[in-house]
Amino acid sequence: MILVTGGAGFLGSHLVTQLLDTGQSVRVLEQPGACVDHLPLDRIELVSADIRDEPAVREAARDCEYVYHLAADPNLWRRDRWEFDSINRLGTIHVMRAALDNGAKRILYTSTESILSSPNPYGGAVETRRLKESDMLGQYCLSKFHAEQAVFRMVEEGAPIVVVSPTLPVGPGDRRQTPPTRMSVAFCKGELPAYLNCSFNLIDARDVATGMILAMKKGRAGIRYLLGGENFFLSDWLGILGEEAKRPLPRWKVPYSFALLVAWCSEVWADYVSGKMPLATITGVRLTRRNMFFDPSVSLNELGLHPRPIRESARDTVTWYRSQGWL
Repeated sequence: MILVTGGAGFLGSHLVTQLLDTGQSVRVLEQPGACVDHLPLDRIELVSADIRDEPAVREAARDCEYVYHLAADPNLWRRDRWEFDSINRLGTIHVMRAALDNGAKRILYTSTESILSSPNPYGGAVETRRLKESDMLGQYCLSKFHAEQAVFRMVEEGAPIVVVSPTLPVGPGDRRQTPPTRMSVAFCKGELPAYLNCSFNLIDARDVATGMILAMKKGRAGIRYLLGGENFFLSDWLGILGEEAKRPLPRWKVPYSFALLVAWCSEVWADYVSGKMPLATITGVRLTRRNMFFDPSVSLNELGLHPRPIRESARDTVTWYRSQGWL
């Protein structure tokens, strides 16, 4: 039996599909109230539980030889900032300990590329890079950093855990609309009047799922496998999306200082008035000042992963947006 936490999410749903296609028995742990109708419920075992509920997580991990831990809060804002720590760090520790105590042979932890950049670039390969708390931007990044640190400490004690760090995933299937998808949908609908240019590495979510399966089979404990694809500036990605959605680039390019002011005002309004996701987040704007270009070739070669061209992902993304009635 294989356990996938967060199996109804953007990456998780693709992972579950691919595992089922290879004939695996899959148990999915999802938070109570999560939309799971898109999963093949007749082919999986579904457990509704919060990863902060340690007894429930232990029960979910029972009899599972392999555990993929994807569940996390991927947003860059929460009204209660400290919930990032309880979900992303403490929840990860619960899953890791439950898997180990139940005798799991292999465990995969999903980290993030958001914690891999810094104002002063590190030397050496990202696969073995060790990071500093002072490099983290905002509570989301800090919570993922602390979670990864906890995982590596377990690895040092002999735990069979493999770590993967997907770069920015794109493609069909992001039903909950993570921040990059919200921006892409707004652009495709003609509702993005301006943009703040930045750099990032893009990979199709379906290829991330394939990379996770390969990392579970071939990965070495203590190595951070970078699941990445192609480097782009935001203007390049919007241009590719625009070709598929028949949209021109937004007319205005926003200065960093103005974007930061908008993000600050948006968060104040969200914190004290609306309680809803802000238009822009301070962490998101600050991350645009970091170089998010990566070279994933070492990881891809070791795992044997060959991501599809991002133009193919853009075509499938826009087609899927239309199928959801978003455009």
